[in-house]
Amino acid sequence: MSDSKELGVKATNHAFRQFDQVQKDQKYQLAEGQGEEEFDTEFEIKSCDMQEFLAGAPNADAAFAQELGSALEEIGFAVLTGHGIDAEIVQQANDAIRKFFETIPESRRLEFLAARHGSVNQGYFPIKETTIIHPGLVEGWVFCRRAFDMDDRPEFEPELFWPEPRYEPLFRQLCQTHEQLILPLMQSLLRYLECDPHSYDQKLTATNFGFRMNYYPALTDDDLRSGAGRMLGHEDVDLFTFLPAHGLKGLQVLNRRNMKWIRLDPPRGSIVINTGDYMQRITNDRLPSTTHRVSIPRDERRRAQPRISFPMAVYVWENTLLEGLPELGPAKYPPISAIEFHTRTTSKYYGADYAVDGSP
Repeated sequence: MSDSKELGVKATNHAFRQFDQVQKDQKYQLAEGQGEEEFDTEFEIKSCDMQEFLAGAPNADAAFAQELGSALEEIGFAVLTGHGIDAEIVQQANDAIRKFFETIPESRRLEFLAARHGSVNQGYFPIKETTIIHPGLVEGWVFCRRAFDMDDRPEFEPELFWPEPRYEPLFRQLCQTHEQLILPLMQSLLRYLECDPHSYDQKLTATNFGFRMNYYPALTDDDLRSGAGRMLGHEDVDLFTFLPAHGLKGLQVLNRRNMKWIRLDPPRGSIVINTGDYMQRITNDRLPSTTHRVSIPRDERRRAQPRISFPMAVYVWENTLLEGLPELGPAKYPPISAIEFHTRTTSKYYGADYAVDGSP
């Protein structure tokens, strides 16, 4: 384990706050159990039913916007139900991810080590190498839009991104189903903020995203003694993230109002949504980027089982300017290109030389 990762096990987020591009006053240990922690057993993250809104019921757009916007403004997390995504494709994705990590040899996976594609660090992250600051007990694989045959690109070559290209169609379908929710949700949030609900329509049509497959292996005694977490406490860098609630036990959310952690156990079939740094930046801190992490299971039986998750982070393309929504008054932050904002922020995970100057 490198010195930086040894530091990361015991460090707080403030050790790396120079990389943050939005205000984050909360202070927390990156790994669970490294300090005194309290849990909030009373706060309940809101569930927001999309069914009537998506069906076009009278006044449903305003009602849903209020429900979702108020939930995200309060804590940055909500649980979506009635979203219309077939549970079968989610189950297929879960099974395929497990097979992906358990059957593709490590030597083959290592041929696709993560590298920056635009803003996104895309490719394979070996166990304990998800970041340079913390030895997370998770393997990951990130695919941005460029890795999918989504836009009728004649030059698309799946073998550049996929160790076994036969997986691409299934995960492309999963991303496309979630992509259908991007504009309705962004429009709802803009409506809640009393902004032009269509001001991001063009920016979010066929936009970039990061689809991440997380495989948390069964935990060994050495893992438990190391003090490392399954995934460190962090905030997402995006506009918002979709996370299918399929076996998500272990997800914890920080309530910044009392600095206590909330154990989130959403109902199967729902989707967790949380806002990220892009959203906090453009909304003048109205919609916060909220800290979350994946904890070590309390149930010893579950420690012997792998855990799988597959979030989809919604970005904008690299040359898009992130600037305050004009209806929200004077901007707290100056305009910045998405690639500069994104890579400056994620330099905390990948090293200072990851940052890109996005100036014209």
